Amino acid sequence: MVDLPNLPPIPGMIGPGSQPAEEDGGTLEYMEMPKDMMIFAAPELPEPEETFGLDEALAVGWRIAGLLQDYRYDGAGNIVDLMHLDPHNLEFINQLLGEGEVSVIGGENMQAQESVMAGVWRVRTTASDGSVVSDSVEVGTFPSAIKALAFAGAREEVAMPEEFGDNIFNAPALIPEINENIPKAGPGKAPYVINLSLLPHTEEDLVLLDGLMGRSGITILSRGYGNCRIIATSTRNCWWVQFYNSQDSLILNTVEITTMPEVACASIEDIEDSAERLIEIMEIYRQEPKGE
Repeated sequence: MVDLPNLPPIPGMIGPGSQPAEEDGGTLEYMEMPKDMMIFAAPELPEPEETFGLDEALAVGWRIAGLLQDYRYDGAGNIVDLMHLDPHNLEFINQLLGEGEVSVIGGENMQAQESVMAGVWRVRTTASDGSVVSDSVEVGTFPSAIKALAFAGAREEVAMPEEFGDNIFNAPALIPEINENIPKAGPGKAPYVINLSLLPHTEEDLVLLDGLMGRSGITILSRGYGNCRIIATSTRNCWWVQFYNSQDSLILNTVEITTMPEVACASIEDIEDSAERLIEIMEIYRQEPKGE
């Protein structure tokens, strides 16, 4: 598996072109987003005769295939530990998984990468020195540990300031709307979406909302049919969901109130499709390994 990208600090909530240029000619800087549509590509793997010494990796591959085939719901039972694998076996798993559409930064020490098979996630925890503390594969719609981390200790509502600064236009009306819908979010509930791209607002409005809702440290990059950045706030069930075009310009900026934005998740159909693909790959290795 390719390492997660070294992401720069996340900027503010306003994309290039969404606000008038500053009089002094200054421009805001934004992280570069991926530009290509992601499609499934079978991973490059060794030939069956080159699998001497890979029994543990092959067992892990079949375990993942079984979890995909039997998938019913997310949870700890869908996790396969990789810490026991030696470098040779781990490299096979890296090749098998590849790098898919969704990358996740979970605070300071957790990362997740969806594999080329949707619904199969590589999840790692690292120490402050960069050493790997845990390394696993999870089958599901989204990694459960990061989902649990997203709103751990989150505030239950957005506080209404006693006073507002200059050039605040629409934020005072949006705060009650956000607070009204926070307790309505839950599993199986449709998200409540506030489309800021369609609302009149100032840069100060967005900066104020960003500060009031806070940041939890969870950032998701999705590179499917479009480029999407998702940021978990420090307010329960509140996410910034932003879509970019191929020129990295912000084209849709929303606050989404939900337990987890659908664009970040694998669907049941994705998982069923991944089960078929992985079983097809693993069938190649049913024969006895040959060679050394």
